[in-house]
Amino acid sequence: MSDQQAVGSGSVSRGSVGEGSADTGTGSTRALERPTTATGADAGRGQTYRTPRGPRTSRAKTVGAGVVLAVVCVVMLSPVLWTAFSVLKPTSVAFLNPPVYSFTPTFEAFVDLWQTTNFYQYLINTAVVAVISTAIALVIGLPAAYALSRSPGWVSVALLVAALVFRALPRTAVVLPLYEIARDLHIYDTRIAMAAALVAINQPFSIWLLRNFFAAVPKEIDEAAMIDGCTRLSLLRRVIIPLMGPGIITAALFMFLFAFQEYLTAVVLTDVNAATVPVFIATQLGQTLPLLQQAGAASLLLTAPVFVFAFIAQRYLIAGLNAGSVKG
Repeated sequence: MSDQQAVGSGSVSRGSVGEGSADTGTGSTRALERPTTATGADAGRGQTYRTPRGPRTSRAKTVGAGVVLAVVCVVMLSPVLWTAFSVLKPTSVAFLNPPVYSFTPTFEAFVDLWQTTNFYQYLINTAVVAVISTAIALVIGLPAAYALSRSPGWVSVALLVAALVFRALPRTAVVLPLYEIARDLHIYDTRIAMAAALVAINQPFSIWLLRNFFAAVPKEIDEAAMIDGCTRLSLLRRVIIPLMGPGIITAALFMFLFAFQEYLTAVVLTDVNAATVPVFIATQLGQTLPLLQQAGAASLLLTAPVFVFAFIAQRYLIAGLNAGSVKG
């Protein structure tokens, strides 16, 4: 009996040693996970605590990030600000070197732009072409992107790669053949030719963007709707498109801005009747100082809708970009 008790005591002792080793290992792991400084009586017991990070550190980081963002914004907006100052100055001091910073603002350049030129016609052409090309691109891009997102085979991959290659081609490689086609079809210098060309140029980008949004929609929704009797077309129109609000707004915004500011396509496919604002601005460069100020005023009026659309649709734009970037 005494020998068995001794063996049992030895086992208990070895178990205690094992538990001590386990505790020691756990303590070492905790010390590695939370490396801090122990003070006072806690140091004697080997206990460690995480030192709390004060609010001053986070506040300093926030202020530093704000300063960096402010500097970046000023640098990026400096061309727009410089153009605005040049346009608001009187013509006699608008382009002096060194520049004059003390002046009385005037809107004479904007008044001359509307009264002495056909700027309103160029602006109408630009807006009409941008709206038509955006609408057509969405009508074509939505079913195409939906079909590509639901087709897992190599055909969809090949079509997406082909669209990407077409979008990456130099603009002149696309515009010059379109010029010949417009001449042959007798639609040169018309809004129809401009809208069709912009659809052909920007359609691959819209398909890629919309395809990412469609891929983020679970396929179980399609299966449930088709069980209820929906066809593919009715499924797309009644179920999927209502779920694609942010994505459609994002794609439409990008397409509109691309078309609204397009220069090379407009200068090749238009002459007088369908010329857009970028073409008008190019014709004013290299002329007299008043015409240069008018070009600056036209540039500001061309840029203003970009800021307005971005400000109004920023919530949908950010939500749409996040939804389309996480799944492909």
